[in-house]
Amino acid sequence: MIIEKFKLLSERGMFGVFTPLGQIMGVSSRRIRMFFIYITFLSFGSPIFIYLALAFIMNINTFIVQKRRNPIWDF
Repeated sequence: MIIEKFKLLSERGMFGVFTPLGQIMGVSSRRIRMFFIYITFLSFGSPIFIYLALAFIMNINTFIVQKRRNPIWDF
């Protein structure tokens, strides 16, 4: 049950990092995800920090550069 939820979440894209990255590089996002998983296991999890940094940068790009404000701060 938990594995199915995680699989569904990961297939939809957790933070949407690999799909735009794949479009920029011209590579399938599935291949990038598999490469990331292999590198994460080989390097004992350190690429996770890179993934989170990319997710943060893409989130900033969405809300600040494109001027879409976060509704939490609207009073």
